[in-house]
Amino acid sequence: MVTTLPYGSWPSPISAELLATGGTRLGAPQLVGDAVWWTEGIATEGGRLAIVRSAGPVALPSVDDGPAPMDGPSTDPVTVLPAPFNARSRVHEYGGTSWTAVPGAEASASPGGAGDTASPGGAGDPPLVVFVNFEDQRVHAFHEGEQPRPLSPVGPEVASAQGPSLRWADPTPVRLADGTDEVWWVCEDHTGGEQGPRSGADGAPHIERYIAAVPLDGSAAEDPSAIRRVTPASRFVAHPRVSPDASQIAWISWEHPRMPWDGTELHVAPLLGGSAGEGRIVLGDAETSVLQPEWLDDQRLLAISDASGWWNPWVWTTDDGAQQVLELDQEFAGSMWSLGTTWFQVLDADTVLVRYGRAADGLGILRIGTGDLQPLDCPLTSIAGMQLREDGLLVLAGSSLTQFAAINVARLELSPGAETALPAVPPGDRSDATSTGPAPALSPLTLLRSSRSDAPDPAVLPTSESIEVPLRNDPDGGVVHAIVHRPHQEGLAGREGDLPPFIARVHGGPTGHVPPVLHLPTAYYTSRGLGVVDVNYGGSTGYGRAYRNRLRGQWGVVDVEDTVAVMEHLVTAGIADPGRLAIEGGSAGGWTTLACLTRTDTFAAGASSFGVAELEKFRLDTHDFESRYIDGLVGPYPERKDLYVERAPLHHVEELEVPVLLLQGDEDRIVPPSQSELFRDALAAKGIPHAYLLFEGEQHGFRKASSIIRAAEATLSFYGQVLGFSPPCVPVLELERG
Repeated sequence: MVTTLPYGSWPSPISAELLATGGTRLGAPQLVGDAVWWTEGIATEGGRLAIVRSAGPVALPSVDDGPAPMDGPSTDPVTVLPAPFNARSRVHEYGGTSWTAVPGAEASASPGGAGDTASPGGAGDPPLVVFVNFEDQRVHAFHEGEQPRPLSPVGPEVASAQGPSLRWADPTPVRLADGTDEVWWVCEDHTGGEQGPRSGADGAPHIERYIAAVPLDGSAAEDPSAIRRVTPASRFVAHPRVSPDASQIAWISWEHPRMPWDGTELHVAPLLGGSAGEGRIVLGDAETSVLQPEWLDDQRLLAISDASGWWNPWVWTTDDGAQQVLELDQEFAGSMWSLGTTWFQVLDADTVLVRYGRAADGLGILRIGTGDLQPLDCPLTSIAGMQLREDGLLVLAGSSLTQFAAINVARLELSPGAETALPAVPPGDRSDATSTGPAPALSPLTLLRSSRSDAPDPAVLPTSESIEVPLRNDPDGGVVHAIVHRPHQEGLAGREGDLPPFIARVHGGPTGHVPPVLHLPTAYYTSRGLGVVDVNYGGSTGYGRAYRNRLRGQWGVVDVEDTVAVMEHLVTAGIADPGRLAIEGGSAGGWTTLACLTRTDTFAAGASSFGVAELEKFRLDTHDFESRYIDGLVGPYPERKDLYVERAPLHHVEELEVPVLLLQGDEDRIVPPSQSELFRDALAAKGIPHAYLLFEGEQHGFRKASSIIRAAEATLSFYGQVLGFSPPCVPVLELERG
């Protein structure tokens, strides 16, 4: 029997409390000995990131095993990092990989020449865990069961840093020539060195980043001179990699105003006494993005470059220079917002495990010598981390349209006894992938840890559809990519003749991407009778460089036009109620939300979370990583000050006629509270109904359970008041007019 109720008023078992406390943020896994380690965010402990591990050794599944349940309860992990320590970096404010494990390492002798890169793994004594603690941004070390001890010094106070002046990310274990161990980090240094804090030629605070060696004996905890700089300073650096024979180091760098997806430079230099000698740039430039260099052997370096228009694999050698391994209209990498992000793993000198695709991720085995790419039959559509052990144990962090984010294990056989048929159209839109010879075999995935041990009944979860909406007035037949999630709950339906309200959700970045995956905040809406559409507007990753470049100089134009085009398509197709369209987004998605509300009459309401409202003050107040981002998105300042003023939603509030909800963290360094407050004041001056919620102790994105609950319920109440439905069991949000 089907019960008919107004769209938006369906009772739902997916509560705001479930969003806040039922799920777990899982960090990319690492194989350490026979166990799998990863990070977990604990909302009930202020959102701290704890380092955890599997309760025991992880067995190697059989290729012939049937699939294991993917969303049932799993064995609770062992918490390795004690409270209140929080393994989270503030480099670039977005951080990145914040910890690693060094098997068998103890207090080491003074640094010498570098040797082989050490991989966490192997049996024996408990590994030494090194991590950066969020509160003080100092590197710490400990063995499981011990209290962490600091390895790096407290940086001197620098006002412009608005926090610790020395920060660390992306640890790389390196074995020194004398057999002791060291960990190399990306260091973000606000101190200015011997000259002290100062401003650069552009008037911005002088900040240096470089690869640095932090000794494990604790000698640098009180003596900054014990830290050795490995590479010269650049504005930004990433991906330090030592050749197997320890004779060379590779890394990437880039300078303002570029972002890492615009243009980076791959450096190779000899290692002399544990530091980089005079090197050279071997790949990349201001218009070519090169990511994740990895050594195949002592002379060959594999990296991902978008010189062809797509992030594809390239190999560099001293004799032959850089050559493309294969050319496909597929992405083998993505936007590097977080340091330490990787997209492939070298298995041997000719074999690489890669993730790649267009709208969705897939897995494959790449043979360097032939350029042969063999897809693996993997059900995940978004892969956040992967690592393969020598015995074939593959650990994968990811999700799909039927599985919440989880850490899974599987068995990978690269040379099965019999040839395996490949799927005609591999998952994740990889239909032009190439393959010859026997296919590697991947066992069904076995769940190790799910982000949701309390996953809702599938009866209340949405079904989703990827769509392509033609661009208006585009002679080349371009499209906008989006994912439609229609209202769904078994046993409930909207009233006959009614169409559901629809919420356009625009991602942040703006250089980012929404993959086709199961997402509980989406189900929070769809299970109540609201539709949701995720818009991958021009500028999004996953569709090649040309699609990313559509937003160059056009932020506030292309993203707005693309979002409106998707909503008009839903209306024309009879999917959405044209009078009940809303929009929401965070950060850059908040900018697009406010721009759509002030520049179009498409939407009846909008909710902006820590969104950008204007540009002139923002470029001075935001953090260094994004301080010149707008040069490419809008134009250089002050030369194009006219665009900075004309594009800003704050300067078009007079054209706004619909209510707005503003959500903001009071410690946000990326989009400071001043942005939301300027827009709030403009709304009040015009008498527009609005609400402004400021969350204490929150940064760029909400991590505390209380904040997540309040934000979710406030947003649902807001939509109900404006779009004309009554969500049950939700506190009423009070709207102000002046």
